[in-house]
Amino acid sequence: MDRAYEGDETRQLVFDLSLDPVVPPKINRINKWEYNHELYKRRNELERLFRRLKGFRRIFSRFEKLDIMFTAFIHIAVIFDALIYLNTP
Repeated sequence: MDRAYEGDETRQLVFDLSLDPVVPPKINRINKWEYNHELYKRRNELERLFRRLKGFRRIFSRFEKLDIMFTAFIHIAVIFDALIYLNTP
């Protein structure tokens, strides 16, 4: 979920699925709710990881037909991303 989808219907759907929404309320919302700030920051990090993974054409285009090969290339891409990410100042 993101702020664009923080409507009452969407929140109720998330609760019905036994999930915990981690999205802050909009500023103009009358009935505001508490949310986990740290978990919201981690969600953003995960979204940025998916954006970087889309840079790997082999993963983005899903060239591999076997699930195990596709999963292997995702692991390689995540390792490669971690090595680059850890070496940046």
